[in-house]
Amino acid sequence: MKKIFIDGSVCTTGLRIYERLSARDDIQLILLPEEYRKDREARKDALQKADIAFLCLPDNAAVEAIELLEDADTAIIDTSTAHRTAEGWIYGFAELKGQKGKIMQSKRIANPGCHASGFIALVAPLLQENILKKESLLSCFSLTGYSGGGKTMIAEYEAVDRSPLLNAPRQYGLSQQHKHLKEMIAVCGLENNPAFCPIVADFYSGMEVTVPLFAPQVKANLQEIQEIYQEYYHSPLVYFSKNPGEGGFLSAAALAGRDDMEISVSGNDDRILLTARFDNLGKGASGAAIQNMNILMGVEETKGLIFGKD
Repeated sequence: MKKIFIDGSVCTTGLRIYERLSARDDIQLILLPEEYRKDREARKDALQKADIAFLCLPDNAAVEAIELLEDADTAIIDTSTAHRTAEGWIYGFAELKGQKGKIMQSKRIANPGCHASGFIALVAPLLQENILKKESLLSCFSLTGYSGGGKTMIAEYEAVDRSPLLNAPRQYGLSQQHKHLKEMIAVCGLENNPAFCPIVADFYSGMEVTVPLFAPQVKANLQEIQEIYQEYYHSPLVYFSKNPGEGGFLSAAALAGRDDMEISVSGNDDRILLTARFDNLGKGASGAAIQNMNILMGVEETKGLIFGKD
């Protein structure tokens, strides 16, 4: 039975991981009493005793956790941004071609960012199939629930006396320096950052990432792009849906509470919309982390996850 430690189990991602794992009988969770949760020596001991450890920490603390490991053989799944493009780390989006095998053989897995997961799921296959060029100038529009901002934003949105400005969607990342951009271009193999427009709205969880394309940008029409995704994605956790809409609408909350991702293509041959819908805390965070743990353990990668193609 594998010993599992969640370093940072009280953060939003850590709590979701704990909820998913607490019902399993094939693992043993290493738990620290509340008074030792931030104790360096207690964390060090837990990290070194674990077979697999999740780091649900700020970047600096995640780097420190790796130092605490010393020579321990613990496999690490880091949900922070600290190691997503770092040498020696494998990017934990298992549905990309060849990626599952790399994850299986690694002890250092960098869990993808939520916005980045949707963008990469849409763009990487088209680059790999030479439908898009690596020098393409792209844009990305992403809607997310407020849980993506962690405990501080959750408290802000759920406060009784909250600001009325929170009643409407809010765009952020205005400087075009969002922390996910680095992994978005590195994993896809792009030469240029996309123009990225993330928006947080008044719903707890869910995500909808859209990449618009004009016909001159791509070497395929709408139907051919649909067929590429249908052939590329075979996992029950990432799949293509030909008719995903709700009466002409696409809700960003459609997959809230789940750990899978739906890919769709809409528009026409002149203006094509690529869209990924998922839960920012699911396939965008904790769901992907548990999937990576399952792969490391050699069990069914969907074990303990909530999914289901409509």
